[in-house]
Amino acid sequence: MRLKVCSLLVLASLSATAQINKNERKKIKEDTIIQLSEVEAQAIKKKAFTMRRMKDVEGTSILAGKKTEVVLIDQKTANLATNNARQIYSQVVGLNIYDYNDGGLQLGIGGRGLDPNRTANFNTRQNGYDISADVLGYPESYYTPPAEALREVQIIRGAASLQYGTQFGGMINFVFKKPTRGKKFLWNSRQTIGSNNLFTSFNSIEGTVDKFSYYTFYNHKQGDAYRPNSNFNSNNAFGYFNYKFNEKTNLKIEYTYFDYLAQQAGGLTDKMFYENPKFSNRERNWFNVNWNLFNVNLHHKFSEKTQFDLNTFALKAHRKTVGFRDQRVGSPDEGNTVRDLIVGEFNNWGAEARLLSKYDFLGKDNVFLIGGKYYQSRNISQQGPGTKGSDANFNFDHANTPDYKYQSDFVYPNLNLSVFGENIFRVSPKFSVTPGFRFEYINTKAEGNFHFLIKDNAGNVIVDRLKEDNKNFKRSFVLFGLGLSYKPFSSLEMYGNLSQNYRSVTFSDIHTTNPSYLVDPDITDESGFTADLGFRGNLSKSLSYDTNIFALKYNNKIGNYINSEAKSVRTNVGDAVTYGIELFTEIDLLQTFDMSNNSSILSTFINSSFSSSKYISSRIVGVEGKRVQFNPDVNLKTGINLGYRNFLASLQYTYVSKQYTDDTNAEQLVTEDTYGTRGAIPAYGIMDFSASYTYKRYKLEAGVNNLLNNYYFVRRATGYPGPGIIPSDPRTFYVTFGFHIP
Repeated sequence: MRLKVCSLLVLASLSATAQINKNERKKIKEDTIIQLSEVEAQAIKKKAFTMRRMKDVEGTSILAGKKTEVVLIDQKTANLATNNARQIYSQVVGLNIYDYNDGGLQLGIGGRGLDPNRTANFNTRQNGYDISADVLGYPESYYTPPAEALREVQIIRGAASLQYGTQFGGMINFVFKKPTRGKKFLWNSRQTIGSNNLFTSFNSIEGTVDKFSYYTFYNHKQGDAYRPNSNFNSNNAFGYFNYKFNEKTNLKIEYTYFDYLAQQAGGLTDKMFYENPKFSNRERNWFNVNWNLFNVNLHHKFSEKTQFDLNTFALKAHRKTVGFRDQRVGSPDEGNTVRDLIVGEFNNWGAEARLLSKYDFLGKDNVFLIGGKYYQSRNISQQGPGTKGSDANFNFDHANTPDYKYQSDFVYPNLNLSVFGENIFRVSPKFSVTPGFRFEYINTKAEGNFHFLIKDNAGNVIVDRLKEDNKNFKRSFVLFGLGLSYKPFSSLEMYGNLSQNYRSVTFSDIHTTNPSYLVDPDITDESGFTADLGFRGNLSKSLSYDTNIFALKYNNKIGNYINSEAKSVRTNVGDAVTYGIELFTEIDLLQTFDMSNNSSILSTFINSSFSSSKYISSRIVGVEGKRVQFNPDVNLKTGINLGYRNFLASLQYTYVSKQYTDDTNAEQLVTEDTYGTRGAIPAYGIMDFSASYTYKRYKLEAGVNNLLNNYYFVRRATGYPGPGIIPSDPRTFYVTFGFHIP
């Protein structure tokens, strides 16, 4: 159908140009483009493949020889309303994914033995700029952009540290949709209802007027989750404004607002989980996040070969938690005790400049990149007595509880300066070498005090004083990396990279007091490297593949072990290695069997990761030789996508083998009824189904997540929202109705 429509339109255009003037031709051309987008919207937008790999150079980034994966959101038939990470990232190899059960307000992805909690081991960005709480001091991401607003998600691993930071995980960049050309006003609306009183509303307005373009959205989410005491309510707004001065220069301004309040049902012991995973004995635990992101971007092309990009960004945000956090998960909350309150305020700003230039050397096209980043933050962390009530009250109650045990008040002024550079050397038309470096200067400070309190067995205070704890930790270092790319054929690329990595200690590791876990006061930064070696490409239009082996080496790896008091201790556990093989294949079945047409889609994919790990040395008794936590042997996702005309559907299966949550490899204690913070996470398998139907400007979507209704969990939280096992959602349903005007 596509060829017929295009042929008719081309013939009509050629016939018309012989009879009309220039202005009329322009008008008909615009009308023709609009008609084509309406007639063929489904055939053009929906492709058999839902992933792509990044080019050697995109914008002001060098990506040659790196492990890159790009999720094309518009090509996904998935539960976008709740950011269902299993479906959205189903074709990104090796990712270990947390379920947060909160409508997709937070994202937790790890992989290769990295803790998935709030994606802290990735440099997390939005349209190219940082969005986490503190890039170095507290790299957790409490805000995740809604999938309904995204065009794609870029994930860069391997040597990504050279351009985007020092993290072992690499970089994840959420790329928003851009304003539609040729339209001054376009309104998209999506309304979703689902299980457990889920309701989400997404509305975006966009347009282009001469040199000015804009894209804005408002997203509201609310629901009860499936356990008692688990309701959530969020509001998210975004504004993108772009002015194009000329063909060489444009200025973009962005603002993001995000606020949500969630009640937290608390964690469970193993015995409680297997008796009733819906059970909750915490009704006074609350969590609140407020995020304000600012960005100004200037992009200038000096010539066709040289371009400059300057990103300035800032964050003003807070994270507040209040609740009853007894170490013994099975202990009921009597409701008359003081709640523990933790408040974090994040204030930071930075600027990152990049200059990329293409040049000729010995008759070959090479590419040079140089950049620098300035980052400054002044964050505040306070812990103390909350109120005795059950409401979401985030005010300290020092007056009524002056001798509360867990009290601290710290300011963290941090400074980071970095310079980075890479160069693609074309040794031949088929082979390139890309060396790079990153210089880092980090100055981390802690200024404050904590309450030092000792009571006798009768509860009488015998020691009560404020203890000062000021620290100043300066360090500077250089990271190096190397990428290789060999393309013997258009359908095959062999690539490899090696890059040094570095992860600094976060201030939450040092000063937040938790009855369920301890932090070693001598904890320090970790370092190491990552390496990839693989091959990738496309065979005709029927098959896309990417296969690689990987290795990570950690020095002074930060981890957890269980001490004699059954508490989780966070410290530098030892030196460790993680290694494995990652396999991805996506096949267009209709193309393979020469049955391809413009009305149908039938494709399948297999995404698998097989890995192993061990501690090669450790000062902790019982750790050497043990497996690194959060590192399952098998991580498998497979599925099928099908479509006919305006109907699309996908069925996906996920399997993750057993993994450990501490570095002593404590096994699961099914009869344990005290803590819930120690033990393995059993293997689990999940099936998800989604479908959609489009009619003109209207779209209906529906699906079932966890189709087989398996009861499972992927987390043993040591703090909020636990401590203890956090059960994942059973079978849930959703329905989305969307439309656009005009």
